[in-house]
Amino acid sequence: MRKFLTMLAALATLSLTNCGYNVIQSNDEQVKSSWSEVVNQYQRRADLVPNLVNSVKGFAQQEKDVLLGVTNARAKVGSVQATPEVLNDPAAFQKFQQAQGELTSALSRLLVVTENYPQLKSDALFRDLMAQLEGTENRITVARNRYIRSVQDFNTTIRTFPTNLTAMAFGYKARPNFTVDNEKEISTAPKVDFNPPPPAPAPAPAPAPAAPAAPAK
Repeated sequence: MRKFLTMLAALATLSLTNCGYNVIQSNDEQVKSSWSEVVNQYQRRADLVPNLVNSVKGFAQQEKDVLLGVTNARAKVGSVQATPEVLNDPAAFQKFQQAQGELTSALSRLLVVTENYPQLKSDALFRDLMAQLEGTENRITVARNRYIRSVQDFNTTIRTFPTNLTAMAFGYKARPNFTVDNEKEISTAPKVDFNPPPPAPAPAPAPAPAAPAAPAK
């Protein structure tokens, strides 16, 4: 009896391997791992926002609308639960992506405002925060691209015969992916340039007045 059960288990394992079950599991784990990195990098960015807003506020208190916009966008990001269950809910995933896109837009407007305050741009704390923000945005782009590829592999696997039969049997469904809406804006890290603009060219000298004509003889 024990020998029979061992053979049955071996046959079951072989069957699952041939039908792509193990491949689906591997791709599923890769999607979850990639998603965790996306969430981690977005959280790093959100953690920078309060200090960044306070730094700008010290030099540009009159920019209340922009500062409030960043603060509200950050609060909206924090209200969205980015648990792995989001990957099984396209509507929740879209809500997460929209909130992150709004924070990206708000930060971009903040960067435009800071161009008007040379003293702020020369502040050591502000420069450090902006360097951290730019590095985090770059890591977000890398993490998003890794997640996109992972989801593509997973979705292809569960839609391709014969692994699609296994996916249906175990209830696996296609995972939502980042859309192309505002993809360029969201995926492009903000450019920070602390160098002063080049001086405007000096105006051309006015032409010398013409010499008076000699009187006729």
